[in-house]
Amino acid sequence: MIKLELFEQKDFEQLISWITSEELLINWSGSLFNYPLTNESLKWYLNDTNIAGSSDAFVFKAIDTENGETIGHISLGGLSWKNRSARISRVLTGNNTEKNKGCCRGMVKAVLQIGFEELNLHRIGLGVYEDNIPALKCYEKSGFKIEGISREILWQNNYWRSMIEMSILEDEWRMLNGQ
Repeated sequence: MIKLELFEQKDFEQLISWITSEELLINWSGSLFNYPLTNESLKWYLNDTNIAGSSDAFVFKAIDTENGETIGHISLGGLSWKNRSARISRVLTGNNTEKNKGCCRGMVKAVLQIGFEELNLHRIGLGVYEDNIPALKCYEKSGFKIEGISREILWQNNYWRSMIEMSILEDEWRMLNGQ
């Protein structure tokens, strides 16, 4: 099982150690950061986040409850309190031994629970690069629906990458969770 805790400065070095290439950095953050990831850029990233009722972003580390290890990173940002909406971003399963074990889905389930139950959101969206098939499958299994494609949104390694836009509504989430 996965639980989320707020990402803090003491967690920087672990996240930096997981981002081992520019391609991985771009998959994780788009163009938000430059490679290599640094403590200074992560301090900027956390500025004005994680404050209940006022922040427009919450940044989490994912903890495996069986062994207490941090196994990933996820954020819920772009919060619109008026429209009760937000966007999942910067999803990363950090430990390669944890890949393909349902950790991504556990992280997504945990952040949806926070979004819909604690923050009282109505809609949560996300974007995933179309060639990131494992992430796309994770989001579909988690109940997200495809809304459309932002075509050729990122130029990387001499080719264009498109982004699939997805979302889940609170009623869909509640139905999936037997509520």
